[in-house]
Amino acid sequence: MAPATYSRFIRFLQEDLSISAASIAIALRHREQDPGPLPMILWQYGLVTLEQLERIFDWMEAA
Repeated sequence: MAPATYSRFIRFLQEDLSISAASIAIALRHREQDPGPLPMILWQYGLVTLEQLERIFDWMEAA
């Protein structure tokens, strides 16, 4: 993901889905240990719901 898109993605998570900065930071730390798509890591650790995960994938497809 390009840096500008990544910034918009993080903003989308925080503003549209109300995901806290702390939750995003947790997912990023886990991503370092177990590389994978950030949306899946957020979901696996219970930081987003299945509905939010679907919205994330919709956003990524449109971006």
